[in-house]
Amino acid sequence: MVEATSRVARAPVRVPQGVEVEIQGQQVTVKGPKGTDGYTVHDWVEVARDDDRVRFEPRHEDRKANAMAGTMRALLNNIVVGLTQGFERKLEIRGVGYRAQAQGRNLNLTLGFSHPVNYPVPEDIEVQTPSNTQIVVRGTSKQRVGQVAAEIRAFRPPEPYKGKGVRYEGEEVIMKEAKKK
Repeated sequence: MVEATSRVARAPVRVPQGVEVEIQGQQVTVKGPKGTDGYTVHDWVEVARDDDRVRFEPRHEDRKANAMAGTMRALLNNIVVGLTQGFERKLEIRGVGYRAQAQGRNLNLTLGFSHPVNYPVPEDIEVQTPSNTQIVVRGTSKQRVGQVAAEIRAFRPPEPYKGKGVRYEGEEVIMKEAKKK
């Protein structure tokens, strides 16, 4: 094996108590308190397990292989964190009459259109509405949580003149000045 030059790949993934990591060739399967997930490690990367740590190293000295080792390590770390703690993304709704309401596996949005927007929530994602202007998206996959949050935001992204729309919590929208006569 070649010494990894990727800073991310150099740090091994620590496997906490209650999480099982199974490596069969290039296939990695993780079982945790919140479920099971897995992925296939790229052929350029070698994966090895040492007690409670999993290491990733490139199979050959190549810049792309080093980068791929870091990517594979980050993917496994995200799976371990997702299956132990989970991920969440918060959205805010701003605008007069704009609101959201979670009903079962659907999210009903009133965003100033002539019709209500009904978003069917995927099975592996949980959506809550603590107030009618807040949406919390939770799940075990970082990618899926981010994708669902982006799809909800895409119905009415914040506009730059009044700031109305759906935005991520803490997102700063650069406001434009209105046209002058």
